[in-house]
Amino acid sequence: MTTITLALSKGRIFDETMPLLAAAGIKVLEDPETSRKLILPTNQPNVRVVMVRATDVPTYVQYGGADIGVTGKDTLIEHGGQGLFRPLDLNIAKCRVSVAVRNDFDYKHAVTQGSRLKVATKYTLIAREFFASKGVHVDLIKLYGSMELAPLTGMADAIVDLVSTGNTLKANHLVEVERIMDISSHLVVNQAALKLKQEPLRHIIDAFASAIRKD
Repeated sequence: MTTITLALSKGRIFDETMPLLAAAGIKVLEDPETSRKLILPTNQPNVRVVMVRATDVPTYVQYGGADIGVTGKDTLIEHGGQGLFRPLDLNIAKCRVSVAVRNDFDYKHAVTQGSRLKVATKYTLIAREFFASKGVHVDLIKLYGSMELAPLTGMADAIVDLVSTGNTLKANHLVEVERIMDISSHLVVNQAALKLKQEPLRHIIDAFASAIRKD
């Protein structure tokens, strides 16, 4: 029996993928928030779910650690998408990539005056392309967590980060000043697996596509 391995990350992507899996007749049998297992069984003996960091999903799929995965557009851009087939925008886990600064920082003036900005982000490709398109000179500081601290400690003038409700920014006295792009999660498939395991993978892809159309 051909085994299908699906790469997912904890949180919104996992939760919002569950109804799509249900449409394919697949139910994950353990809760990743309470289980210590990194490979979770499903009600289908030939389908299993591997829990990985969100930023690692494309890499697992690219190198065959998983046949299929769900990942954000932001992660795909930073990864580059090599070796991946991207059949569907799932329209789940929606948010945006934005520029944010301290409440007391005059971002518009700094940009207009041609100031060189220090920008903290883990989305260096997205940030570099965005500021280059505006003709703004930036020094990028790569961070992986607690992005809001960078402007609060004076390490950076601005951050480029995912924003959903904006509540975290407000709680840390930051304000969103530019929206770079809207983000949703995409289905990605290992190109070799698509040839070798075409029938079971096509079943999942078609079920996801049908579920999206109904929404």
